[in-house]
Amino acid sequence: MKHFSIEAAVVNFSEKIRPVLVNALPRSLLRQAKKRITDSLMTKLNPNEIIPFSRNAHADGVNLIGYIRGEIGLGQSCRLVADGLQESGLDFTVYNYEPVSSMRFNDHTWDHKITGTAPYNINIIHINPYEFPLAYHRIGKALWDSRYNIAFWLWELERFPGQWKNALDLVDEIWTPSEFASESIRMATGKPVLTIPYALRNLDIGTYTSEDFGLPEGKFLFLCMYDCNSFIERKNPMGAIRAFKQAFPADVQDVGLVIKLNNPQQKDIQIIKKELAGYTNVYYIDEIFDKAKTNALIAIADTFVTLHRSEGFGLVSAEAMLLGTPVIATNWSSNTEFMNEKIACMVGYELITIEKDYGPYEAGNRWADADVGHAAQFMRRLHEDDEFRLGIAEKAKAYIEEKLAPKRAGVLIKDRISEIYREGRPPNC
Repeated sequence: MKHFSIEAAVVNFSEKIRPVLVNALPRSLLRQAKKRITDSLMTKLNPNEIIPFSRNAHADGVNLIGYIRGEIGLGQSCRLVADGLQESGLDFTVYNYEPVSSMRFNDHTWDHKITGTAPYNINIIHINPYEFPLAYHRIGKALWDSRYNIAFWLWELERFPGQWKNALDLVDEIWTPSEFASESIRMATGKPVLTIPYALRNLDIGTYTSEDFGLPEGKFLFLCMYDCNSFIERKNPMGAIRAFKQAFPADVQDVGLVIKLNNPQQKDIQIIKKELAGYTNVYYIDEIFDKAKTNALIAIADTFVTLHRSEGFGLVSAEAMLLGTPVIATNWSSNTEFMNEKIACMVGYELITIEKDYGPYEAGNRWADADVGHAAQFMRRLHEDDEFRLGIAEKAKAYIEEKLAPKRAGVLIKDRISEIYREGRPPNC
């Protein structure tokens, strides 16, 4: 394979100095540099060099390729796909992929399946489209050759970015965890796009208590969470903060707001603290936890709040519901596929036009502007009405246990893989 010359050399060099880069340079500068490299590689992708799928070239089974050790939402998503594969009964192995980023890779849940090889004839590649050119270069086309390549992608807006359409050429099929994401990608390709929901099972919460998080007993705690490596404009944690301020003046002390920040920079904390000036019942947590401790924090909270602009799934909301924690969420995008007014506090919104680019979220697209006042009303009701809060929590838990049952995901995966084997070639080709 003829590799991309200058860009490839930059990628290889950046790998070697990654620990220095992520600690020494501003996050925005790293994003810009990576985008320039990725955009250049995207235009040079040549899908015609990939050897087409041949079932007999490799043993039947699945190679799951992705951020399986990553301590962010994408890592957890990849682990949930692994759960679904395990439930399916199919033979599979895991190839751990670690991109150039400040992401931590310390989750070892699936280490027993990591081989660093790809012995099977189907790939499920859980690497987001903007990372695909880098992954294709770093892993090498041999891993794509003769296999049926399925991308597992999440996307949060109604239109799939035009700049990523070349990544579609590297795969035979796309899976997403939501119809919202699937519909967006279907409009960009004639290839099969399937919705394969996550496999959510009982979540480990360890033996943690409020004291382990420095949180007070006896206060009604609202929790919002945000990874600062993501885009604050989409996750919109300021919406939850402003709703809390509108619901409870600073002198109301039987409530509290817990703000869990991953990978914060000082300016992130300064912006939030300025917004909450005068409030003494706000609790900041910026330590990165393992999954059990994160689950415990969600379970300890009395309510989880997300006034997101858009979601590709809304995994933390689903996990909160499974843990019995009521959720206040924007009533738009993928999360509406597993929550409704009977089992969650669905916040009204206005669809607004994005006025400038925020990373991949391009100007001209639409996303939701949640009604902060409506969210504040829900906050007060959950705080004051125990019957309402407990009823919401109980119904939500039961619904998620059925809707996102591992068995259901396993059946869908097994059935689709069996269909691919029966066809013996990529559909629509």
